[in-house]
Amino acid sequence: MKQWIIGLWALMGWVGVCAAQTSEDDVRKAFQARYPGITVESVARTPMAGIWEIYANGIVLYTDEKVNYLIAEGRLVDAKTRTDLTAERMRKLQAIAFDNLPLNNAFKMVRGNGKRKIAYFADPNCGFCRKFEQELQNAKDVTIHVFLYPILSNDSVEKAKSVWCSKDRAKAWSEWMLKNVVPTAPSNCDNPIEALVKFGQQKGIGGTPTLIFADGTRVPGMIPAADLNKLLDSTSK
Repeated sequence: MKQWIIGLWALMGWVGVCAAQTSEDDVRKAFQARYPGITVESVARTPMAGIWEIYANGIVLYTDEKVNYLIAEGRLVDAKTRTDLTAERMRKLQAIAFDNLPLNNAFKMVRGNGKRKIAYFADPNCGFCRKFEQELQNAKDVTIHVFLYPILSNDSVEKAKSVWCSKDRAKAWSEWMLKNVVPTAPSNCDNPIEALVKFGQQKGIGGTPTLIFADGTRVPGMIPAADLNKLLDSTSK
């Protein structure tokens, strides 16, 4: 019995050494060998021994060091504290530095002194974007950068281009979203729509509205004015 226990300890020590020797680069290479068409953005150890985190195509995956198995779109929870570690990591990984946004491809609306700021990706035919525009009417002292992100239909693409080609983009956008006045500008001007859709896809933006705050915090979906103002205050400090 004593010899068996000693042997078990030795085996556990050997497994620990092997795990320690596995590097982020090893896991990345193993993943890329199995999925050569997917770009891995980051690899990191998790608190669970032998389990690694991979961030690719806007989602978090978990795998063993040999990438024999994957946990896709699952949740990793700290059983002791009941903390959703996946949610915490997603907030950090999906953050987009405000200065890294292609602001030249957006138009802006300034309310009051404009000291608070937000960017959001919107589809012209998105019902929740229309509701969010209503909520934005109750946000003061804010600069709003609107990224036209038509992903719902071909009509969305045409309307987005027409808004961009309008002499007053902010006015054309507001009149459509708030008053249902269809933009009439020809949609054949030079526009950034295709580039914006590509950028959004690379960042894993799969729905509208998607909000980006001054500190990089990303919030998917429409939020009411009260929550919006709280986030504008906390992220602009």
